[in-house]
Amino acid sequence: MKNEQSWPVIDFAELQDTLETLHQWIQIVGKIRLRTMPWQNHSWHAALYVNAHGYSTHGIPYQGRIFQIDFDFEQHKLCIECANEETLSIDLRPMTVADFYAELFQKLESIGIKVKIHGSPNEMEPAIPFKENTINKSYDPMAANTLWQAMLKANGVFSKFRSEFIGKCSPVHLFWGAFDLAVTRFSGNSAPLHQGGMPNMPLEVMQEAYSQEVSSAGFWPGSKDSPIPVFYSYAYPSDASFGEQKVLPKEAFYSPEMGEFFLKYEDVRNSVNPEKTLHEFLQSTYEAAVNTSDWDRAKLEKK
Repeated sequence: MKNEQSWPVIDFAELQDTLETLHQWIQIVGKIRLRTMPWQNHSWHAALYVNAHGYSTHGIPYQGRIFQIDFDFEQHKLCIECANEETLSIDLRPMTVADFYAELFQKLESIGIKVKIHGSPNEMEPAIPFKENTINKSYDPMAANTLWQAMLKANGVFSKFRSEFIGKCSPVHLFWGAFDLAVTRFSGNSAPLHQGGMPNMPLEVMQEAYSQEVSSAGFWPGSKDSPIPVFYSYAYPSDASFGEQKVLPKEAFYSPEMGEFFLKYEDVRNSVNPEKTLHEFLQSTYEAAVNTSDWDRAKLEKK
C-alpha cells in the first residue's frame, strides 16, 4: 500500500519557469546570509534550510541584533524578521529578479540592515547581474509549493540518515548555488586539491569545500539541460571501482560522465515505501564510497 502522505508529483515542464526565477531569488537571499554570517568550514554558513513553511536563513547575527529571512510557500510571502522590529514581508508573485532584488534591499535598509553582496549569480550561465535581470519573472504558487513539499519529504529522510553517523557530518541544508538539498559525511582524512570547474565559482571556495574526504548525497530538482529531478550520491576523492559497486534500489544507476550515482525522484515517489527506498539509496551509495576508499567505519558509525 502506498504511503498515505504521498510524495508530490513533479512535472519539470510545469515547474521550470518558476524554478529558474526562484533559483535567482534564493541566490540573492543566500548571498545576504553569506555576507553577514561568520565563516564556517565548507561554506556551511552560506546555506539555507528547509522549514515548516518553505526555506529559511535561520537567525543571522547583525550588529547586536538577529534577523532572519524566510520564503513561505504556503502564504507565498518572503518574510523578514528582526529583533525589536515589526515583521516585514514581500508578496511572492510574478516579478523580475531585478524587482525582487530592489524590493528586498529596500525592506532591509528600512530596518537598518545594510548588506552589500556580489551582485551576480554563481554556478549558472549566463550570470546576468541581479539588478539587470528582467528575463526571469515567473512565479506559480503551486509549482513553488510542490518543490518545497518534495524537499520537505527528502529533508526528513536525509535527517534520519544523518543521525546514524557519529563522525563529522554537515547539516541537511539547501545550497543555493546549484539549488540542491544536501547532506555530507566526512572520513576525517584530508583530500587531494580539488581542480574546480563550476561556472562562476571561485577556485579557492571549491578547494576549501573539498579539502577533506567526503561521501555526499542530495536532491536536485533538475534544469532545462537535464529536466529530470534526481537524488544523487558521490565521493571525493573516489576510487576507480566506486561506480562498479552494487547499490539499491535496482532503479539506481551510475553516470561515468558525472562520476555519481543517481536515482530518479519519480522512482522514489512511485515505490511502495518512498522513505525506505531513498534511505536504501543513501546507505548503499555511502557504503560504496567508504568500502572503496577505506574509511574507518568503526570510528564513524553508531554501533
